Amino acid sequence: MATRQTTGTSITGHGLWHPDNVLENSELCTAFNEFVQRDNAKHADEIAAGKREPLKESTPEFVVKASGILRRYVHDKTGLMDPERMCPNIPDRPEDQLSVQAEYAVNAAKRALARAGKTGEDVDLVVLGCSNLQRLYPALAIEVQNAIGARGYGFDISLGCSAATGAAQLASQAVRLGQAQCALVVVPELTTGHMNWRERDSHFIFGDASVALVIEPSARAKPGAWEILSTQMLSKWSASTIRNNRGYLDRCDPSTEHDETSKLFHQQGRRVFKDVVPLAEKFIKDHVAQHDLQPSQITRYWLHQANQSMNELIAKRVLGREATRTEAPIILDEFGNTASAGSLLAFSRHNEDLPAGSYGVMASFGAGYSLGSLLLQRH
Repeated sequence: MATRQTTGTSITGHGLWHPDNVLENSELCTAFNEFVQRDNAKHADEIAAGKREPLKESTPEFVVKASGILRRYVHDKTGLMDPERMCPNIPDRPEDQLSVQAEYAVNAAKRALARAGKTGEDVDLVVLGCSNLQRLYPALAIEVQNAIGARGYGFDISLGCSAATGAAQLASQAVRLGQAQCALVVVPELTTGHMNWRERDSHFIFGDASVALVIEPSARAKPGAWEILSTQMLSKWSASTIRNNRGYLDRCDPSTEHDETSKLFHQQGRRVFKDVVPLAEKFIKDHVAQHDLQPSQITRYWLHQANQSMNELIAKRVLGREATRTEAPIILDEFGNTASAGSLLAFSRHNEDLPAGSYGVMASFGAGYSLGSLLLQRH
C-alpha cells in the first residue's frame, strides 16, 4: 500500500514553445565538415609535419549513434550553417525591448496559463530556471513578470540541467507556504548560444525550446491536474566533467579572454555517462520508495533528455527491464538536448493520455552534478 503524502500543490497547466527553424543532422554535418576541411587546409603544413592532428569530419549516422538526435529546433540557422562563423546570429536588442530569453519564456507561459484557465494577472510568483541566463540582472523572471502583467515577485535560478526541476520545487514550496497562490515556472532554454559548434563530439547536441508550468494549491486544481506528492534534490561536486565557464570575469584575464574552447560548453561525455547513470538510478529509486511504491507502479518517467542511450539505461536499471517508449518517452530525437527543459518538455508532450490515479516521475540530472525529481499523481 502506497504511503499517502503530498505537498498539497499541483501542476494545473503546462505549455511548450520552440522556434520554427529546424536543423537536420545532414545540414549540420555539411556545415561542420566544410569547416573541418577549411581548417585542415589552413594548417596543412603542421599536419604534414606531425605537429597537429587533423580535425575529423562528422556524419548524420555518427550523430544518431552517439545521441539518438535526428534534428533540433534552433533560434537561427544562418550563423550555424556558416563555416566561418559557427555561431547563431542573435542581434542585441535595445534595453526597452523584451529580451530574447524573456520572449521565449512568455511564449511558453501564455500556453501554460491558457491550459490552466489563468491570465497573467492571476500569477503572483514567477520562477525562471535555465542552464544559461542571458544576463544576471535585472532578473529575467522580473522581466517576464512585467511582460505578462503578473503580481507578486520573481527570481531566477541557475542549476545546470536541474534548473527546471529546481524551479518547480521552489515554486511548489512557495505555494505550500502560502507565499504564492499561483506560481509560474518558466524555462527558456536558448542553448545554441553556449555551444562550441566546432567540436566534433558535441556539435550536434543542443536545441532551443521553452516550457512553462503553472503550480497552484491542490484544493483549487481541476480534474486532470497533476498533484506534486513530493520533491527531492541532490548535488555532488564534479569539477570538470560538464562545464560552461562563460561569465562576467571573462574579460579580466588577458590570456583567456578570447579562448572560446574553455568558455563554451564542454564535457567529458564518457565520464558523465559512467557517473550519472548509477547516481540517477539510485536517486529515482529512493524517491519512489519513500512512498512505498515499486518502480513498476510508476506509469510514466519523464527523464532528462540529454542522450538516448543514457535515458534507456537509467530507465532499464530503475525498472529492472527494458522500458517502453510509453513508460519513458523520448523527445530528444526531435528537440535535441534542451538542457534543463528536457524533462518538462517530455512531461508537456506526454501526460494527457494518462488516467486519474496514475503516478509519474519527472527527473533531471546534469552538471554539478545536480539531480532533481518530482513524484506526481494525476487528479
